[in-house]
Amino acid sequence: MSTTYSSNPLVFIETHGCKLNQADSMKLAKEFIDFGFVLSETKDNADVYILNTCTVTHVADRKARQAVRSFKKKNTDSKVIVTGCYAERDQNELNTIPEIDMVLGNVKKKDIVKTIIEEFNYDFNDLAFENSSNYLNFNLSRTRGMLKIQEGCNQICSYCIVPKVRGREKSVQLGTLISNINSFVDDGFKEVVLTGTQLGSYGFDLEDMNLTKMVAAILDKTNIKRLRISSLQPQELNQDLLSLWKDKRLCPHFHIPLQSGDDGILAKMRRRYSRETYLASVDKVRSVIDDASITTDVIVGFPDEDQDQFENTRKICEEVGFSDMHIFKFSSRPGTSAHYFKDNVSPEIKNRRSSELIEIAQESYAKFRESYDGKNMEVLWESPESLKSYQQYSSGLTNNYIRVRSNQIEKENTLKSVELTFDAINPYGPMYTKNII
Repeated sequence: MSTTYSSNPLVFIETHGCKLNQADSMKLAKEFIDFGFVLSETKDNADVYILNTCTVTHVADRKARQAVRSFKKKNTDSKVIVTGCYAERDQNELNTIPEIDMVLGNVKKKDIVKTIIEEFNYDFNDLAFENSSNYLNFNLSRTRGMLKIQEGCNQICSYCIVPKVRGREKSVQLGTLISNINSFVDDGFKEVVLTGTQLGSYGFDLEDMNLTKMVAAILDKTNIKRLRISSLQPQELNQDLLSLWKDKRLCPHFHIPLQSGDDGILAKMRRRYSRETYLASVDKVRSVIDDASITTDVIVGFPDEDQDQFENTRKICEEVGFSDMHIFKFSSRPGTSAHYFKDNVSPEIKNRRSSELIEIAQESYAKFRESYDGKNMEVLWESPESLKSYQQYSSGLTNNYIRVRSNQIEKENTLKSVELTFDAINPYGPMYTKNII
């Protein structure tokens, strides 16, 4: 028996984890619209709830379980579908959770909309979907389009579950990327973020293609106002690639994962660079590109990490002065080789080391932003938000990834140059436009 609605069914997509997952969710959103679903602004009135999961740590798994249980408790008649990396890694575990109606991993994402329609027998009204066809305000995208340029990873770091849940590396054809970016431009997006698992190896499986040639072609054949590359490995930052930043449409923000500042731990992680390679790459970026923002990921408490090795990580974090850092406590993932290492760093030590690096991260975060006090920067403004029930504000990002807040409502999805003010009272928060302080 089919299910008929007075208006076509509402779907809400919640995304956990990386920008690659966000790109997948944006693609799913458009597919749902094309099939006749309506994107819901809130999860609480959704007929269908899609959770696109991460599984990088056990914490990510726990957040996914909590999210589906919380949703189903308030929406008992809605359908809950779990997809993404957790669904790919352990479908059997998720199938035991009674709040979940269907589990579809990454491999089945391409058929998820058709599968849901067939499984739950949705019968759509013959309605016009003008209000749904523009997904610019899709809840996760705001003003930035997420575009997957490749998927999978062949590098097999010892701690990382991604190769298992995303598969081998496969690049998207250049023509498809250019077409998708032009579609983003037509839909009104001002910025596109190039995402993937291993962006630096883009094109290895295509004829006469690499990341540098691909980015150059996008800059030449599209009119996108901003182009951002989500993440690069330090050994991939060569002069040919960095020379492209002469085009000011390329955002001077580089996310360069560190993971550890100790060569012994890096080798055990099977990372393909040394401490010195990392530092040289940072210097190369800063010598070539003005206003470069460098962010990173760091893992503390990797098996056998002793205090001296941690000190090497702490020192490099202080030396580089990242504009932001994401600190992770080592989490053993079944299916990785590090899962078979003895997890011999105690939770107490992991917590202490994490706290030390968070303190360094906060200090460098504040110092980087304070250096822009009084400078004019162009901000891409997003949807107005409520700071309190009686106060609305606009929030946006500079090209080098500084969050900026204005106490007046700026026109959404516009680029505007403003004078930045550093808030010494709240140094770990956003910067402000001149008129707010």
